[in-house]
Amino acid sequence: MNYPESIEKLIKAFSQLPSVGPKTAERYVFSLLHSPKEELLSLSENIKNLKDNIKNCSICNTFTEKDPCYICQDKRRDTKQICLVENTQDLWAIEETKQFSGKYFVLGKLIDPISNINPQDLPIKQFLNLIKNENITELIVALNFTIEGEGTTLYLKKYLPENVKVSRLAKGLPLGSDLEYADSLTLKNALKYRQDL
Repeated sequence: MNYPESIEKLIKAFSQLPSVGPKTAERYVFSLLHSPKEELLSLSENIKNLKDNIKNCSICNTFTEKDPCYICQDKRRDTKQICLVENTQDLWAIEETKQFSGKYFVLGKLIDPISNINPQDLPIKQFLNLIKNENITELIVALNFTIEGEGTTLYLKKYLPENVKVSRLAKGLPLGSDLEYADSLTLKNALKYRQDL
């Protein structure tokens, strides 16, 4: 038996979100059906505002409402130290440790030939220009310990100026782990005990 078309379409839409299978999507839809109309309108407006109000920071590439983002505008940050992350969630996971006072750059994705994501699909030119133009002296690579993360790191390392010290997170982050799911203490130690590449 099939649900009415409107329900089926929304189940299919929710199923396209990460970690949401058809059964979870179905529960979401029926939960929404039992919600007051005002809540649905509010949810709809928030989703619309997400695309209308959020943009990428022109300096660090993170998601922000104001460009440049407030981290890039913060004069108290160490402008010679930059932390390279895959996504905005990873940036905030590191920020919550209160152990890093430099700036960030968000790649948005990692090199992954199997998924047809090549170096030219990443903002690598913007990143390398930032390193050069801001006279960065230390780069902390905080990419996930996956094949894609390691491959992206090796690719970038070939293009970095020789005078830039390159280190990466260490201690407590197992191979294959995602930064956004690591607890603050683990990330704090990973930053504190980072290693040269």
